Amino acid sequence: MRPAIGRPFGVWSGANRYTGRMANKTATSPNAVMDTLRDKGVLRDNMTIMVGGFGLCGIPEQLIIALRDTGVKNLTCISNNAGVDDWGLGLLLQTKQIRKMVSSYVGENAEFERQFLAKELEVEFNPQGTLAERIRAGGAGIPAFFTATGVGTMIAEGKETRVIDEREYVMESWLKADLSLVKAHTADKAGNLVYRETARNFNPMMAQAGAVTVAEVEQLVDIGDIDPENVHTPGAYVDMIVVTQSEKRIEQRTVQSG
Repeated sequence: MRPAIGRPFGVWSGANRYTGRMANKTATSPNAVMDTLRDKGVLRDNMTIMVGGFGLCGIPEQLIIALRDTGVKNLTCISNNAGVDDWGLGLLLQTKQIRKMVSSYVGENAEFERQFLAKELEVEFNPQGTLAERIRAGGAGIPAFFTATGVGTMIAEGKETRVIDEREYVMESWLKADLSLVKAHTADKAGNLVYRETARNFNPMMAQAGAVTVAEVEQLVDIGDIDPENVHTPGAYVDMIVVTQSEKRIEQRTVQSG
């Protein structure tokens, strides 16, 4: 659910109707995106950021680099994983700009492990489906929901539980962010997004759960070039777009000998 008050990229008028987003949502570069976000008061220390992707697939890699270069610190990052040591969110861990990670899997990052064990990094682990649903709930305006996942484990410690239809459930709360950085394959100039294959992972739900959303895309087309039936994220959820050249790194390579 997008907030109706205080959004930096448009104007709200009577009857809670949105009347004026940016006429042109495209930015010239990831660094230009960060400059605009800072000028608008969005980018700041101690903020919460959602970052799309699954492993190294579908991550807004160039926006992450630009975010690192801003020097913002004490970030809470909500992401399925923390990248690897030298790519993705691993770059922000190297510079110690992340204070807290809200994740479901972080097994590919040695620096994450070191900081966690040294108590330099706060970590909130979530079952992967629960993490996805908490983010989706944030975008849908649902503050809490009940799930059977985690009942009877440390995941449920300190949380409300209820018995419904003779089964115990634990209450989980929504997740929202000051800024969502997502990666899509194609966008039109109105911000409508299309994701490709596995990149359609956490990106769509994060695009909805951020107060401000920026999409890194591989190609930009004119309005009307995307069939409305093929739009995965409507442009109403997207504030800025930037076209980048993706490096498409492989997280793990497994080959057959011989």
